[in-house]
Amino acid sequence: MCASELADLAEEEEPRKKRAPWGVIALVLLTGLALIRNGSGEFDVGPPQPASAAAEARATAGTFLNSPDPLPYAVPDRVRIPSIRVDAPVMAVGLDADGWVGAPPPEDPNLAGWFTGAVSPGEKGTAVVVGHVDNSRGPAVFYALGALKKGNRVEVARKDGKTAVFEIYGIEVFEKNNFPGDRVYGSKGTPELRVITCGGGFSKQNGYDGNVVAFARLVEVR
Repeated sequence: MCASELADLAEEEEPRKKRAPWGVIALVLLTGLALIRNGSGEFDVGPPQPASAAAEARATAGTFLNSPDPLPYAVPDRVRIPSIRVDAPVMAVGLDADGWVGAPPPEDPNLAGWFTGAVSPGEKGTAVVVGHVDNSRGPAVFYALGALKKGNRVEVARKDGKTAVFEIYGIEVFEKNNFPGDRVYGSKGTPELRVITCGGGFSKQNGYDGNVVAFARLVEVR
């Protein structure tokens, strides 16, 4: 996985049960610890990068006027992104012993991680799902994340039997040394989702130099 810088959230999420203490999350964000560690980068053709047409990750007024009401807390079970053929189970990830946000085991290329320090997908606030771009054997779950376009859908099946459907409104790649944490993680007062993997350039010494971030907002509940 690759490294990116965490920064302050724009505003605290509302407290709820079964959630990591806000103090722990705030400490991670404020100290600028990395979100995702280095990927392998061992392949001649790197992962696709966001197209310029998809880069502006700001929802226009009226785009989501009919957004459904926020859902209650529920653990996510599976993530599907039909346009890039992603269909993967989701495991919970927290902080590792070094204070980094954990990632799914790299040995399983088709596995995503939900960061339990944020809301669950569909709740009011910004949920975060991470995944590897590659491993030593080849592309992994979010290898094609940078190929997404505005209007593509991300479906998150939850263990309460509901599926939260999010619509992409922006895809961007950010350098790890200039990561806009407030913009990426800050709550907009509505249910949102960020899907994050490695991106940008790669070097053997430092790994990937950025993260690809997909910005999405809840548009349907099934």
